[in-house]
Amino acid sequence: MFKHLLVPTDGSPLSQATVAQAVAFAQSCGARITFFHAAPNAPAIQGGAGALSDPTIAKAFHEKVDAAANQALSAAAAQSAQAHVACDTVLVHGNQPAEAIVQAASQQGCDLIFMASHGRRGVSALLLGSETNKVLTHCKIPVLVYR
Repeated sequence: MFKHLLVPTDGSPLSQATVAQAVAFAQSCGARITFFHAAPNAPAIQGGAGALSDPTIAKAFHEKVDAAANQALSAAAAQSAQAHVACDTVLVHGNQPAEAIVQAASQQGCDLIFMASHGRRGVSALLLGSETNKVLTHCKIPVLVYR
């Protein structure tokens, strides 16, 4: 039924468990996977005179963030290769991960998003928001939530 999964990953333990389950799921139905990571943009540094810009700070930020993202994506791709499941990886920069996930699924031609839920409830869910809930709300393709 599903032939192309989008699997967002951030390298966290829950995300790693989700990757393992997504690989097993894809293997069972003969699907391929696109592993996805949305890295944040460098934060703006605010000062009394407005926004300050130091290119070395932004460069160092992106190098560190991209290294962590590429490590998470490489680990996911290695699991997929070990299970003989075809995969691609996509890294984008932006401060709206849920929007980026939905957009990537559309651009990559995915027919299922397979993602983790951190299971926040109550005040923490209200304050932090739920990227999973935002994806569920705005997505037009099926979403499988792993917990």
